[in-house]
Amino acid sequence: MSAPLALPLGERAVLDALRRDAHQLTGDHGDYDALLALIGDARIVLLGEASHGTHEFYRERARITKRLIAERGFTALAIEGDWPAAYRVNRYVAGARQDRDAEEALRDFGRFPTWMWRNADVLDLVGWLRTHNDCLARGARRVGFYGLDLYSLGASMEAVIGYLEGQDPDAAARARARYECLTPYAGDSAAYGQAVLLGVDEPCRRGVIEQLVELRRRAGEYLLRDGLVAEDEYFFAEQNAAVVANAEEYYRTMFGDRAMSWNLRDRHMADTLDQLIAHLDRHGGTARVVVWEHNSHIGDARATEMAQRGEINIGQLMRERHGHDVVNVGFTTYTGTVTASSEWGGAAERKRVRPALADSYEALLHATDVPSFLLCPLTAGESGRAMLEPRLERAIGVVYHPQTERQSHCFGASVARQFDALVHLDVTRAVEPLESTPSWELGEPPETYPSAL
Repeated sequence: MSAPLALPLGERAVLDALRRDAHQLTGDHGDYDALLALIGDARIVLLGEASHGTHEFYRERARITKRLIAERGFTALAIEGDWPAAYRVNRYVAGARQDRDAEEALRDFGRFPTWMWRNADVLDLVGWLRTHNDCLARGARRVGFYGLDLYSLGASMEAVIGYLEGQDPDAAARARARYECLTPYAGDSAAYGQAVLLGVDEPCRRGVIEQLVELRRRAGEYLLRDGLVAEDEYFFAEQNAAVVANAEEYYRTMFGDRAMSWNLRDRHMADTLDQLIAHLDRHGGTARVVVWEHNSHIGDARATEMAQRGEINIGQLMRERHGHDVVNVGFTTYTGTVTASSEWGGAAERKRVRPALADSYEALLHATDVPSFLLCPLTAGESGRAMLEPRLERAIGVVYHPQTERQSHCFGASVARQFDALVHLDVTRAVEPLESTPSWELGEPPETYPSAL
């Protein structure tokens, strides 16, 4: 047994309550029945992850997503990924023939960290989405695949110009001129933040705003052709123009106020999600969307230390805007391995995840000795009261420094206020990148290296 033999009476009662309320995950179809019951008619389901590189998080989110699509009529998956790269996948799963297979459709996810979306689990899901759509009756709404993030400065500028070249060459020339200020930074967007010190930000800011305004003002002209395809392609271009405008501001502020740049990014993702839902609603019916993002984005920021820093996130914004139409689900793990880098822009490595700190939620859930389970709803019974109490929570992004875990990867939170439901997977393994590197294949040496005792 993992739990200590002599626990305080209160802690023993908490563990007993957690064991009673835990829905054990066995791999059966009914594992997430309680979660689907909680979701009910909600239109937005936010599925988190405690790291960007854990296989089981992708696997379990895929299991939930497939059920929501097949049984509850969800027709869109939106991810913490770039809009233009995801839209290539969207075209593929909708039946386009430009890409031969799912692997090719994912190739635009080429910037760091490539393993987030170019991994074996996402490859399988994209293949499943294509097969699902291919089997639908003629005229039925296909499931789409969309990105919510704003890091794609260069790709989004190219997409806007490419769209306009097919609609209005003069407008394309104006867009190219407006974006010229940002073109030198298309391949290294962070360098724009440094260049702001030289006074280039105002001309760039004016140009990207003018371009977005013109594109929206002339939407009627570009939509003269009837049909869903024309509307989809305009929406793709308009969102790319919005990405450029918001990315310009994000990179301009990234070396200044951290909270401001974080908030700008999450507000952009929330606005993009709302615009996507409105766009899908115009196609008939009521759109229902699954969102895959990190816990730090989809868990309500007001229930964490983020609020003290003045930070918001998409989970908070969606709850404020949509209330009970939103259900958010957190994911945690105690130990195992993870795909991450040692520095921003570095190679993918297979790293060991150190056992969670003693005063964390992960350590509490580990002490139940239940290997994987769902708590749903989180506020139920005695276990719910325990999950309201503030504890540490772990967050591993694309960079992991286990040697400074408490400082780098832990924050205070009230999990039952942060999420509506929680999935705990006690021992997990690294997600498998489509392009593995020697550092990933070898993994980290044992802690007892070189003796291995």
